[in-house]
Order: sequence, then C-alpha cells, then structure tokens
Amino acid sequence: MELFAADPDANLLPCDGEAYYHGPVFGIARCDLILALLTDGIPWEHDETVMFGRRIVTARKVAWFADGGISYSYSGSMKRSHEWTNLLLELKAVAEERTGAAYNSCLLNLYHNGGEGMGWHSDDEKSIVPGSSIASLSFGAGRKFSFRHKATRETVSIILENGSLLDMRGATQSHWHHQLPKTRKVAEPRVNLTFRRMC
Repeated sequence: MELFAADPDANLLPCDGEAYYHGPVFGIARCDLILALLTDGIPWEHDETVMFGRRIVTARKVAWFADGGISYSYSGSMKRSHEWTNLLLELKAVAEERTGAAYNSCLLNLYHNGGEGMGWHSDDEKSIVPGSSIASLSFGAGRKFSFRHKATRETVSIILENGSLLDMRGATQSHWHHQLPKTRKVAEPRVNLTFRRMC
C-alpha cells in the first residue's frame, strides 16, 4: 500500500498507533541549502551496531545532538551528544511548531545513496519518553518508508519527499516496526533528522 497525499490530520496507521505525514514543509531552494549545510557541517561518524554478537560498522553515517549532554544507547552502541547548531535549533523549532510537541534531542542519519538503508526496527528504547512524538525531517532524495505491524504483519508505505515531515507518536513504536528499504533506483544522498523526547 503506497500513500502519497500529505494530510497532517490523517493517521497513516489503521490501528495501534499514530503517524501523520505533513508533506514538504520547506521550499526546494531552502531544502537544497539545508542539505548542503547538513552534509558539510555535521560531525558525521559511521554507525556501529551489534548483530548476532558481532560489531558491524555501517556505510550510513550518524550524529547525535541533545540538550545538556544527553546520551543515547541503541543496538549496543552509545552516542554522546554534540551541542546544537543554529540550523538544527531552527529545524527543531519548525518540527515543534508543526507537531505541537517538544524535543530535546535529534539523531541524524546520512544515506549516501539508495544502496544504504535501515532494516525493520522500532524506536522503543527505554530512554525515549513512552508514546512521545518522534518527528522525522527528510532532505535530499525521496525514499520509500514502510511500517509493519508486529502482530498482523500488515504494511503501510509512503514516499518521504524532500523537505517533508513525518510525525510518529502514541503506541506506534510498541506495535509497529518501520524501515527505510534499500533501492538501486536512487543515486542521490538523503539526510534524515529524527527529533525525540528523551527521559
């Protein structure tokens, strides 16, 4: 099931969670500038995860920003925070205005092309405030983003456009996995920012 229409009042998920797609919230020229600033101005590092007892270094790069030195642990990896940049504070303010939520941290992902993605997972770490909004801003290449219900295996997919905002909240992380599947059709980079509320 592919969903393309942006409607921040329409829940994309049929049950057990809430996900709202606001569509592009920035113009194309602004998106191009933001992508360039993020690509060149963020202290990117390769991500590390532990799978089946082995430490894996990913091609995808990440960066973690947060209030007051808040750290973040997931998949056997600990992220120590950088201080907010003016651009990230500006983007956080836009996400907060659109979603009505408050965030104190942001995990950034840099995908160099469609050959890099993220498998099925949930952002359900105990350090994230349960049920709180996770706001996802995307810049660069449009990419397919999918949800899969943990019990029924029902899937819902959407194309996250350049400059778009997706708001996941409520029971979503408890009942749904999500992924960014790899694709050979995309050669351009994408930067994704996920603003979170940490405990």
